[in-house]
Amino acid sequence: MSFDVAEFRRHFPSLASGIAYFDGPGGTQTPRSVAMAVADTLCGPLSNRGGAMVASERRADQTVTAFRQAMADLLAADPRGIVYGRSATQLTYDFSRHLAKTWAAGDEIVLSALDHDANIRPWVQAAAAAGVTVRWWEFDVPTTELSVEELTALLSPRTRLVAVTAASNLLGTIPPIAEIAAAVHQVGALLFVDGVHYAAHASVDLPQLGADFFVCSPYKFLGPHCAVLAADPELLESLQPDKLLPSTNQVPERFEFGTLPYELMAGVTAAVDFIAAVGPADLDRRARLVAASAQYEEYETAVRNTVEVQLRAWQRVTVHTNAARRTPTLFFTIDGVPSWEVYLELAEENVLLPAGSFYAHEPFRRLALADPHGLRIGVAPYNDDHDVDRLLDGLALIVTR
Repeated sequence: MSFDVAEFRRHFPSLASGIAYFDGPGGTQTPRSVAMAVADTLCGPLSNRGGAMVASERRADQTVTAFRQAMADLLAADPRGIVYGRSATQLTYDFSRHLAKTWAAGDEIVLSALDHDANIRPWVQAAAAAGVTVRWWEFDVPTTELSVEELTALLSPRTRLVAVTAASNLLGTIPPIAEIAAAVHQVGALLFVDGVHYAAHASVDLPQLGADFFVCSPYKFLGPHCAVLAADPELLESLQPDKLLPSTNQVPERFEFGTLPYELMAGVTAAVDFIAAVGPADLDRRARLVAASAQYEEYETAVRNTVEVQLRAWQRVTVHTNAARRTPTLFFTIDGVPSWEVYLELAEENVLLPAGSFYAHEPFRRLALADPHGLRIGVAPYNDDHDVDRLLDGLALIVTR
């Protein structure tokens, strides 16, 4: 099957705005079916779950169950290990506190310098509070790659946790998570993986990756603004979060504080179903998701390659995305032109090309750019040839000026 981008775009009302969106890593546009699922859930009948004797209670229960199963299908995870969260940042902060309860002075954690700050600062702060040492795993700046051998040299019997991204939101680098997991587990440590950027561009198989904790954000893959953590239910059973006394102690709900937003959960389920719809209809949802992901990845890679060839042909452009395996994301700068000015000029033409460091504080700092910002092209499956032409034409006017 070939990916039909024209048919795909038909489902996104926001594309009628005429904006060429190249801000996928910051969040994708939303298909109509996802928005309708949110609205329909809010329109009810809907109430807090109780004895499930009333239709509105049953609907709330069914919405939660469907959400956990949908995300379990997307991630090849156990639905009993799917934790809802407001954002990946919030979930990581929560679990940094939960896990820090199991640490002692003299323990160590390893953090990747390639990561978004959401998978760095919560751990740095939790380690400081617990008297735990932070060891930094640096990436190679020219290639933007992480070395498993260098990680192995940092690990010891005192290592309690390694936190790393499955794909850099700044540079697109995809580290070898399965190899990393094997090294981490060899010393008895846990692996916490930020999969926010990765889950938007690759089929996730949690058992194959070997991550103990995997976080992602549905709004990066066509869903509403929220986040999910996936883990083995038995591992979650071993953690004791601070919580309200009357609230359930059942996993995964003991990690979800307050009333759940059923409408957003319904939107996530709809987004997973929308993604799966590209796959063959005669397969189960997990198989359809895997097949659909292959189509999305092939299409997005082709779009990225078209853009990248032109970027690298311009002498004034430096592309900082150089990893062998990467997402359809390109981070670059233009010699002599501030990135923020490029963003503003293209915005006047309704081309959204974001400029900044994108909360990737540590990797951006290590790139040591003269420009306080950089430019990030983030491809999504609704980007078509017309979007690409508008982007490249706009950049050409700037680069050749």
